[in-house]
Amino acid sequence: MSCVTPALPPSLFTNGYLSSPQNISMTNLNSSVKVSDSGAYKWRLVIAYDGTRFAGWQYQESPPTIQSMLEKALIQITELGRKELQLIGAGRTDAGVHAWGQVAHFVTPFNYTSLDSFHAALNGLLPKDIRVRELSAAVPEFHARFSASSKVYRYQIYNDTFMDPFQRHWAYHCAYKLNASKMREAANLFVGKHDFSAFANATREDGVPDPLKTISRFDVIQMGSLLQLEVEGSGFLYRQVRNMVALLIQIGKEALDSDIVPMILETKDRRVLAKYTSLPASPHGLCLVSVKYKEDHLKLPLDCPVTSFGRHHTITKCKLPFY
Repeated sequence: MSCVTPALPPSLFTNGYLSSPQNISMTNLNSSVKVSDSGAYKWRLVIAYDGTRFAGWQYQESPPTIQSMLEKALIQITELGRKELQLIGAGRTDAGVHAWGQVAHFVTPFNYTSLDSFHAALNGLLPKDIRVRELSAAVPEFHARFSASSKVYRYQIYNDTFMDPFQRHWAYHCAYKLNASKMREAANLFVGKHDFSAFANATREDGVPDPLKTISRFDVIQMGSLLQLEVEGSGFLYRQVRNMVALLIQIGKEALDSDIVPMILETKDRRVLAKYTSLPASPHGLCLVSVKYKEDHLKLPLDCPVTSFGRHHTITKCKLPFY
């Protein structure tokens, strides 16, 4: 079967070079593309972003979201439409929430022989507060959301009399002295399989989600003034993590005892939680750290290009002045 190399959008290039800091040549990028009639090729992205100025992950035209920015860049590079790309993320983070290990997948009707140039072009088109850390081929069975076996979230609290200005976008400031030991004791009571209905906010997007979730660990780590609450679970209901953190903060203030956790869980009623903490913890302290997957779904397809982790710039020839 003959392979045709599709042209990339002229708007991406100036004098034969990509309009980005990477200066990827059109020849190099096009030469890595092979069109096939065999069907769709699936690709996996690992993405980091500072969610401060974005209205969450989920696509919307305005204000900007992480998904809309990624799709815009992918559309420019591949010349495919949104429906063709079918970009799907592992977790739909809220406005202001960050990620270090968000995962997404998309499809193309053509294969790539190399991913380094594609990866560099993608990061060159994205704003500086969104970066693709990894780009790889994926087997047809892989699904960024439904193949996930667990997710890890981290919530950061800066616990001091005044806020560290360098932490203001990534940690919630609490001027009350928190008892980390009591928070740790209470966090352990979330571990196990429970009905988390009492810790979920209502959402109209997914109908009625399964409220039974398994928490495998909930660590409270103190590093000076910074408290890190890291939780891993099979899945999380809408705003579940921020609601659990909000209750733990009240327990840390010693306003509540740790035995309030199983009591609220048992009620399966969000209105009961509202009696003790009315609002979820602020979104800017939360970060999606990683998404873990079934091993067989992480296998690479046969004859696929090498996974791209980005590439370092190198100096091929150093010209020094002669003295």
